[in-house]
Amino acid sequence: MKKYVFASATAVAALAIPSAAFAQDEGQAEVTVGASAGYHDLGVEGLEDIAGPDASDSGAIFGGFVAVDVPISSNFFIGAEGNAHFGTDAIDADYGVSGRLGFRADNGTKVYLRGGYQWVDVDAAALAGVDGDTFDEDDLGIDTTVGDYLVGAGVDVPVGQISIRGNIDTIAFDSVRLTAGVGFRF
Repeated sequence: MKKYVFASATAVAALAIPSAAFAQDEGQAEVTVGASAGYHDLGVEGLEDIAGPDASDSGAIFGGFVAVDVPISSNFFIGAEGNAHFGTDAIDADYGVSGRLGFRADNGTKVYLRGGYQWVDVDAAALAGVDGDTFDEDDLGIDTTVGDYLVGAGVDVPVGQISIRGNIDTIAFDSVRLTAGVGFRF
């Protein structure tokens, strides 16, 4: 799992560094790097009936993101974003990449749609409603990382060089993922 998070973070950094240099030289691209937190509900139907009342299919997530947006007209932009989060309860971690297409208002507020791919490393013990010491997926050799396409929408509101953001996403229309964050724009 850690190798996937490291690989994702490295890929996002590799995309962001040249874009940041481009943004400073040409004044066109905008790079935002920030922290985010949220809630991810995996949407497992009937989990409590199967695993008991202690089972959980959701959790809080905490992490960061890097977004690069390039104007394609005076008010429209296209971009890319990478994210990585650590979680609580049923979510050990999630990370992914997405493309963004949106509208930028004259005051700098961005409203966008996004689509990409998101991986989620679930905590099998929390899903099963059992103690993590008795059921350790690493000791059992179980791969608990699943991935599928992500579809979502969001808004970034500028406040000086800072951007306040909110996103709502779904992974394969099975889950609901809400995040909010603060980013620094370059």
